[in-house]
Amino acid sequence: MNGSPSTLTDLAASGEPFALIARDGATVEVLRGDVVDVDLLGDIPLHDADGTPREVLALVPFRQVVERGFVCHDDAAPLRCLRITEHGSVPLADALRELPSDRIPLGDAGFDISDDEYADIVRRVIADEIGRGEGANFVIRRDFTATVDSDPVTAGLTWFRALLQHERGAYWTFLVVTDGHVAVGASPEAHVSAHSGPPAEPGTSIVTMNPISGTFRHPRGGATAETLTEFLSSTKETEELFMVVDEELKMMSAVCSDGGRITGPHLKEMSRLTHTEYMLRGSSTMDPRDILRETMFAPTVTGSPMQNACTVIARHERSPRGYYSGVAALFTPTVDGGHDLDAPILIRTAYLVDGRLRVPVGATLVRHSDPAGEVGETHGKAAGVLGAIGAVDRDDAPTPGAVDEDAPAESPRPRLGDDPTIAELLASRNARLAQFWLDPQAAEGGPFAGRDVLVVDAEDRFTTMLGHQLHHLGFRVDIRTWSEVTDAAVDEAGFVVFGPGPGDPRDGASARIARMRDLVARRADAGRPLLAVCLSHQILADRVGLDLAPLASPHQGLQKRVDVFGVPSSIGFYNTFTARVPAGTQHFGATEVAADAASGDVYALRGPGYASVQGHLESILSRDGLPTLERLIGFALEPVQR
Repeated sequence: MNGSPSTLTDLAASGEPFALIARDGATVEVLRGDVVDVDLLGDIPLHDADGTPREVLALVPFRQVVERGFVCHDDAAPLRCLRITEHGSVPLADALRELPSDRIPLGDAGFDISDDEYADIVRRVIADEIGRGEGANFVIRRDFTATVDSDPVTAGLTWFRALLQHERGAYWTFLVVTDGHVAVGASPEAHVSAHSGPPAEPGTSIVTMNPISGTFRHPRGGATAETLTEFLSSTKETEELFMVVDEELKMMSAVCSDGGRITGPHLKEMSRLTHTEYMLRGSSTMDPRDILRETMFAPTVTGSPMQNACTVIARHERSPRGYYSGVAALFTPTVDGGHDLDAPILIRTAYLVDGRLRVPVGATLVRHSDPAGEVGETHGKAAGVLGAIGAVDRDDAPTPGAVDEDAPAESPRPRLGDDPTIAELLASRNARLAQFWLDPQAAEGGPFAGRDVLVVDAEDRFTTMLGHQLHHLGFRVDIRTWSEVTDAAVDEAGFVVFGPGPGDPRDGASARIARMRDLVARRADAGRPLLAVCLSHQILADRVGLDLAPLASPHQGLQKRVDVFGVPSSIGFYNTFTARVPAGTQHFGATEVAADAASGDVYALRGPGYASVQGHLESILSRDGLPTLERLIGFALEPVQR
């Protein structure tokens, strides 16, 4: 594509589907092709009938979570694929000169639910979901809507130009136009990418995820190191980021043989908002469509644990999500016949269908959440999109030098992440984290080399991280969900780890918890070695006769330094319920108890052939997780020698 001034005008007038993507800061990529809607991710047409690799841009709606067996308000939003026949580029300055710039008027603008109603939803989620152990955090959205009388393609092009000119720090700035549907946005977050690995490892991809969390709304006049310091010192914002890193490490551990390694944290600085972020990297041999399926969708826009987050979203959101929190996935052929994947999250995006503008925004609700603060966060995010596209007044300046390449360059705004105080605050966060996930890990060996372990997943994919740690310790790991585990499998396994999961351990009406009770009891009664984690620890504690009770305040994403059988350990906790003993209790029959000296909350148990732990030793918050895991497994496997 020659990038002449008539290019984009002709494209818009053609009536054909197209996409514009800006991701390198210098050009606008122009994609043309034909559209096909498919049912499943595996149906994305990456090859022609003769086997020739095809480049495809897919809009993946939130409803695709049904592929993983999760629930949603199903609006039948199509998995829409633009099969690309032409991929060119236009210099950014040329695109800005050609694209329309007249403001697009909005009518009947406002949120679909009131501030008071949204605040009530926040309170209910904290009390009824986080407070009942259904998860650590949940993202509940609301939509800013308006009517638009202008031509939809012209509106999309106008807003795309405004984003190019006024937004900064976006991972992708994009416009996708298909029949009856316009999506335009500036996503700050690359959900997942997969690019060909080194030539020495054919068929291997380097997978990257980019968890972003914590939102600082810039004050009028812009952010400064002083105003940002308070945000970075916030316990809520820090723990919110750690929780989403944990959730995305679950996904990385499911698709990457090396489990994933974290780097950061960094600042994601945009025009009106600043976020904190980490980068996760690992290697995988999976098909990119399978990588996409296993990582549906980002916890930053859903919550954790993922499966239960979808259930909570369905309970508290009043309408389907459409493409909000899905991804735009670009599959690009590689020289070896495979495909690279680049998939940003569909957030900070405006949708225009049948003359109706919709800008979905959400807030991450955690145990510390203040309803008024979360209402304010949705306003800030909506204003960020609307201001960037020029739909509402903005007080920021255009990106320096963007409008005219020949104009004198203005001094770039200094990056706050380069400020020594800010850099020190960010770096200090890693002192709390498990070195296991920060360092490269040995692929083989370990104290339990050659042993087999069955890991029972109770609907929390922390088991994938746990499985990776078990592999690091030498185990051959088999992870199965609670519903597919047979009695025979539990009987025959050399070692069994019963995993964590959401919910009340006392809830006998839950088929999942009832089955976990049966499996734990079966293994314990047979005297065969086991380790129980979090929910399963509570079930085992109940089995040996300890009381179970809700905590006064949920420990979701909380790091505590506790005594685990004489060894002080920094452990991450994600629990709403606890086993409890009278203060000072160290033994309960044949079971040795590690508990809080004042409250009696039980942190760990060990007895003949079994051990359990309330915390998540696999979490990034468990700085002493791996050695504690090794000690507990050693006890369970060789109790007679202790």
